[in-house]
Amino acid sequence: MLSLTLREVSLALREGRISPTELCRKCLNRIKKTQHLNAYITVTEELALKQAQEAETRLLQGADMCVCISSILCRVIGVTVPSFLPLGAPKGPLDGIPFAVKDNFCTENIKTTCASKMLKDYAPPYNATVVQKLLDQGAVLMGKTNMDEFAMGSGSTDGAFGPVRNPWSYAASYTEKTGAVPESDWVVCGGSSGGSAAAVASLTSYLALGSDTGGSTRNPAALCGVVALKPTYGLLSRHGLIPLVNSMDVPGIMARSASDAAIVLGILQGLDMRDSTTVAAPSSPTELPEHFDVKNICVGIPKEYHAPGLSEETLMQWSRVTDMFERAGARVEQVSLPHTQHSIVCYRVLCHAEVASNMARFDGLEYGLRSKVDSSTEAMYASTRHEGFNDVVRGRILSGNYFMLKQNYQHYFVKAQKVRRLIADDFKHVFSSGVDVLLTPTTLSDATRYSDFTQEDNQTRSTQEDVFTQPVNMAGLPAVSVPTALSRRGLPIGLQLIGPALQDKKLLSVAQWIEQRVGFPSIRDSSESRNETGVTKREQTSAV
Repeated sequence: MLSLTLREVSLALREGRISPTELCRKCLNRIKKTQHLNAYITVTEELALKQAQEAETRLLQGADMCVCISSILCRVIGVTVPSFLPLGAPKGPLDGIPFAVKDNFCTENIKTTCASKMLKDYAPPYNATVVQKLLDQGAVLMGKTNMDEFAMGSGSTDGAFGPVRNPWSYAASYTEKTGAVPESDWVVCGGSSGGSAAAVASLTSYLALGSDTGGSTRNPAALCGVVALKPTYGLLSRHGLIPLVNSMDVPGIMARSASDAAIVLGILQGLDMRDSTTVAAPSSPTELPEHFDVKNICVGIPKEYHAPGLSEETLMQWSRVTDMFERAGARVEQVSLPHTQHSIVCYRVLCHAEVASNMARFDGLEYGLRSKVDSSTEAMYASTRHEGFNDVVRGRILSGNYFMLKQNYQHYFVKAQKVRRLIADDFKHVFSSGVDVLLTPTTLSDATRYSDFTQEDNQTRSTQEDVFTQPVNMAGLPAVSVPTALSRRGLPIGLQLIGPALQDKKLLSVAQWIEQRVGFPSIRDSSESRNETGVTKREQTSAV
């Protein structure tokens, strides 16, 4: 049951094959079994069970109403309600379905820490808009997921609550092929939304929210073998998302399939009076077409994405899927995005400048940590920020303030904004030339061992890992990462699709087309062949 898609589990709930409470308990038990992954900072067990019970009541009342109507129709006019009439009166397709939320989205009266000592006891008085929309649909909140502190990182290893372990570290596909010992050779899950990716991959939730500023949902999704959608900037509300870079931040959707991501997108998209940057959702069907014809699309292959450090296996998967498109009749063209080579440096300047501004609010006065040093206001400020922020956050604040100094503003910040416009214009030029989607790698390689990953500093790692993902954020375009195969080490490899603004559904349709053909091993929860640890053989093969 835990391995079903959103549509399948929703149908199971309506047909009474499982109740929302039973499903919730299964997920809670799964969270306890996978505690070693450190995917969650806070598990909202009591609230989840309460929400599941409410969903169960709604389903039962709806079922009783259906039976009553059927009985009346039978007696009065001799008509029998067809057996295929859907039972129950759920709030929506997500009613009773467990989900998880990255710990930088505000959740009412639930700790929202951003994986930082600065906010370790902060409980917001309101819900982020995207969280509220899921709750309004009857979805069940399992907890808040782990991340890099204030979303600054690409491995989910730099948070105050410890690193997140990739579920595939414990899969037979990895341990048997490499001879790895999971407790010492575990691999990272990417970041900064690593906890959300691990939650979906380890079968503890059916979907999860992450934030995406430079690839923070697509990167961990690729490394954990799940689907991640970075929507068009403004399509989803940022209200209640604790900001990193306001001009690039977007709530991201993590799910097990492109179809699942499309269902969630249909619920979350649209205008929000609390976020002036939101745009109206385009009118399009909620569900993706089962059979999408790629003969009418043009797929662009950016030559600049053959980046240094791209692994042979990732390149092979990129070529393999490109060939699939060609064989299916799609037009495939090599395209150029000439300013991509400047994107990392440009992103660093703009990111750090906005970080310096956004982090100024954490001064120990209004909320969050306050140092006990009280010799002066300045001393309290300095001590609070030293105690509350880690080295990564403090480093970005320092460099951001440097870029914004009066004598540096024109040379760094303004110049970076001009380069950002050139990067966005590159994408506009390609899409206006007839290209429908761009196909690129998501990451340079499969997941790295934690012991190797931590040999380099955070900034170097982020520069390497964001090379394929962050240009999209600077252009405000939609992108989706799709798992395509397992590497020779038995770890997931993902590819990225990029589309024009507001073409998110079309992008997901193409992603689903890829899913249907690549044969990526699906996640399963079998009750058979259990080994001594209580983990099934099939689960080990997939992602546990």
